[in-house]
Amino acid sequence: MASRRDDDKGSRRQGLIAGESTNWAGLSDSRWAPPDGRRLLQLALATIWLLDGVLQLQPFMFTPGAHGFSGMLAGTATGNPRFIAHTITWNASVVQHHAVAADAAFALIQFLIGLGIAWRPSVRPALALSIVWSLSVWWFGEGLGGLLHGAGTPVGGGPGAVLFYALLAVLLWPSDRIRTARPFVAAWTVGTQSAKVIWVVIWLALAVLTLLGSGRSPDGLRNLIVHYDGEPGWMADVDRHAASLLAGHGLAVATGLAAICVVVAVGVFLPVVVARATIILALMVAIVIWVVGENFGTVLAGGATDPNSGPLLVLLALAYWPKRIVAADGMTTAAASPYLVEAV
Repeated sequence: MASRRDDDKGSRRQGLIAGESTNWAGLSDSRWAPPDGRRLLQLALATIWLLDGVLQLQPFMFTPGAHGFSGMLAGTATGNPRFIAHTITWNASVVQHHAVAADAAFALIQFLIGLGIAWRPSVRPALALSIVWSLSVWWFGEGLGGLLHGAGTPVGGGPGAVLFYALLAVLLWPSDRIRTARPFVAAWTVGTQSAKVIWVVIWLALAVLTLLGSGRSPDGLRNLIVHYDGEPGWMADVDRHAASLLAGHGLAVATGLAAICVVVAVGVFLPVVVARATIILALMVAIVIWVVGENFGTVLAGGATDPNSGPLLVLLALAYWPKRIVAADGMTTAAASPYLVEAV
């Protein structure tokens, strides 16, 4: 009897040990894993939203009047149709009468969006809120990006930086779809063909906007990049040199930029090596626009509410970075098969 009880105790002890080891194995499987490409882009988008929140807290934003936040909003009504202009000036008047509360609320919303995207459990509602907020800001804060009065050139941030916030929220939306054999991050949620169509529409629209409005006049681009007031000395020097080079050549430069946008647009349909070259070209265009055309969103001059469209175009291009599709036998292929995995 004693030996049997000892055996039972030993069996239970072994069972407990085995169970304990199994639990530890389960815990080890749930440990932190490095973020994938989509998560990295989500975190980058969250960082930009947090930067927007910080910029919203600049002292002049809380000041009513033409030099405050309400004055910035009212200025976007100029040139728009009467109905749109009226809604913008109405919104600006509300902010004017409640400058501190309104600006604090705007900053809080942007902080909530940024923190919500950064925290995995809340990423979906945060992205949904970012879409609604972006479209609202595009109307009331950017005057529809100047599209309706010829000021929506991409060199100046057209068709509106906040549109890219909303677009990235859609393309980076978390989904449980199988991601194998999808050539880039933007295709993980909406599918490869839909993502390609979105890319083509974006860059063809940028090409068209480049050739419309003030951007195509001889000195249109030159006048656009002259932002000497409040800029650091080195940034003002960049503006002066760029303005000197562009003087009288606005149409030629706009035509060349439009042609580059068309090349970038068709890049998603090309082989991987060539497609990557067009994505690099898109990144270069975004960076040049951000530095020369947008002056880092005039953040350095202390008068910005966001970094403008340059960083968003960079994130968009990275979301389309093509990957080689590698089969189980190690052969590189472009075929779409559920048995394939993606490799950077």
